[in-house]
Amino acid sequence: MYLSALSKRLIQNNVVQIWQVSGLARLLLAPYNMSELIQKLREYCTSAPIIRNDKPYRNLDFTANNTDLLKRDLFETRDFTAYVFEELLSGNTYNGIGGYGEDRVIYRHRKHFTANAEKPRSIHLGVDLWTDAGTALYAPLDATVHSFAFNDHYGDYGPTIILVHEIAGVTFFTLYGHLSLDSLSGLYNGQHIGQGERFASIGPYPENGDWPPHLHFQVIRDMGNYIGDFPGVCNVADRDYYLNLCPDPALLLRVKS
Repeated sequence: MYLSALSKRLIQNNVVQIWQVSGLARLLLAPYNMSELIQKLREYCTSAPIIRNDKPYRNLDFTANNTDLLKRDLFETRDFTAYVFEELLSGNTYNGIGGYGEDRVIYRHRKHFTANAEKPRSIHLGVDLWTDAGTALYAPLDATVHSFAFNDHYGDYGPTIILVHEIAGVTFFTLYGHLSLDSLSGLYNGQHIGQGERFASIGPYPENGDWPPHLHFQVIRDMGNYIGDFPGVCNVADRDYYLNLCPDPALLLRVKS
């Protein structure tokens, strides 16, 4: 199962810590709650696949370790898409997966992540699943629609849906970004979505935030006051806080790659 070394380290951290986030000291009691959520996700072995196709999965790396990224001009989405699907995914014969906890260089070309010059965002808080636009998405667990929005900025999520779940008394959320606009049609807050029920599809660019087609999938312990949105990329200084708030989605995906 795809599970990052970073998530394994975070699982073992059971110490209450004070983190500095956006200039405010926050007492983080998350490790205890996070450990409880991780335990429930590990024990719950019947999550349904979100994507149902016959392609095998290939891990993709968008950090500086992928030296191609330092030599390519991928500013134009059509060029980025060709690079992902034709080269990295060998002519679209694979689904791509990866990204949890990555310090990504691909965000350097997008003002959405670099607008704050003192705290540019580069740490990816979810897992990306790269496959064709129009691919149907299915709920991994029984869910209720928490919120949804069209985050219509270059480099943003585009159409976004957030679901709320409960496992053995533990409530948590899943976020689905870069969807099709049609995915939001007829949706309403509080709507029940059954496990394995189709509820959305992957969007094409530019409506998906102007990215190569993929799903941004993120697990969130506490949404706070966010509605239809939640940070999917954070600054390096805020890394530990947000990764404690957002466990490795591989615990639900259970994808072999």
